[in-house]
Amino acid sequence: MKTYYKLILRSYIGPFFVTFFIATFIMLMQFLWKYIDDLVGKGLEWYIVTELLFYASATFVPLALPLAILLSSIMTMGSLGENYELVALKSAGISLNKIMLPLWVISIFLAITGFYFANNILPVANLKMGSLLYDIRQQRPAFNIIEGVYYKGIDNFVIRVQERESDGQTLRNIKIYDHTDRRGNTNLTTASHGIMETTPDKRHLVLTLYDGYNFEEIIEDDPASEAKPFRRTKFSKQIQKFDLSAFDLTRTDKELFKSNHQMLNLSQLSYFIDSLQSQIDQRKERYLNDFNKRFRFYSQVDSAKYHNLDHDKSDIFGLGMIFNSPNKENIIRNASDFMRTNKDYTNNFHRELHQRKRSLARYEIEFQRKFTLSFACIVFFLIGAPLGAIIRKGGFGLPLVISVLCFVVFHVISVTGEKFVREAVIPAWQGMWVSPLVLLAGGIILSIKATTDSSIMNIESYTKRYEDFVRFLKKIMSIR
Repeated sequence: MKTYYKLILRSYIGPFFVTFFIATFIMLMQFLWKYIDDLVGKGLEWYIVTELLFYASATFVPLALPLAILLSSIMTMGSLGENYELVALKSAGISLNKIMLPLWVISIFLAITGFYFANNILPVANLKMGSLLYDIRQQRPAFNIIEGVYYKGIDNFVIRVQERESDGQTLRNIKIYDHTDRRGNTNLTTASHGIMETTPDKRHLVLTLYDGYNFEEIIEDDPASEAKPFRRTKFSKQIQKFDLSAFDLTRTDKELFKSNHQMLNLSQLSYFIDSLQSQIDQRKERYLNDFNKRFRFYSQVDSAKYHNLDHDKSDIFGLGMIFNSPNKENIIRNASDFMRTNKDYTNNFHRELHQRKRSLARYEIEFQRKFTLSFACIVFFLIGAPLGAIIRKGGFGLPLVISVLCFVVFHVISVTGEKFVREAVIPAWQGMWVSPLVLLAGGIILSIKATTDSSIMNIESYTKRYEDFVRFLKKIMSIR
């Protein structure tokens, strides 16, 4: 390998990994901020949260990879230009395209790796993250009794504690409502104080109550009875045990999520797309057949009798017969009801068809995304490397600003195109490819400018053009 190839690769690999992990970390923080309400206060084990963050990080790779390629390309070529290493290489007769050759190889390799990741690893990560996040969101908050608040977290019981001492176990003025019989507040236990403990396996709560009473209202089987029996029992010590298994994280079967469009590879997406398209075609055909059977000329006129009458030969539809008939009002009312029914039937079909197309669009979007994100890796390199050679600035300052602007443009166009596809306005291949193709045109222009040593980013050239334009205007004004 040539010496300057090694130099370029060393200059590229370091910034690439740094920017890749920074981009992934920023997206992960955004994920946490979005779902923080679903995670806090549920007593999740650390390994559950770590597992969720690991799978979430994997889902951000297709977005972080193009951004890392863009930023590291600008930094690498900008640093070489800032240190006049590009000038030295060009003066030695090495063209810019040849200088960027090792970066081209790495970018193509990363694009292929990104495609493999998006097709084989990303669906699995989405499946595991989606199912785990669903289970966490369904998980009830952790067991926590607060002073002066009726706690209803335990099934069939309501607990109120007036005071909870600093040790976290001693409780004062306890009330426990037992709703096991589903008859309302007919069973109440009170105690002056008690000790709260959990079993070693954390699956049961044990309350040891002292100096209290059990109040129980006896419900008679005969609803007409006026007797209201009541029983009160005093105790000096009583132990109650509550089941806490409902607070454990319940894992849902992942098979229930496997048909989601984000959890399928290319072959599976193709199968679902073909199936949904076939269902749409069959529904259209069934609608046309039903419509043809339903939409017939409705008339209560005996056509045989009508043709035997002397009537206007131009009245081929028999409208004169209808409006001269004594049943004219019934005929018109029935025809109006018939047309109104067919109109509602058609509107319902169009709504159903639109919803089916939207469902199909989700799978088509995911199918195209497997390719567009990988292609974006090459496009961003095509933008970043020439742009770095033009601006000739290394570090994180200016390259970071330019990278963020380019990525924002890419993301905005992508989201806009995807929204049009979701609403079935344009085909999926148009909406998903418009963003990388637009940036590809910009990358080609930048490559041409960088190869010809254009002064596109030279402020002095723009200042000179502005001064020339001002002098031109003054010259015109003086002539007038």
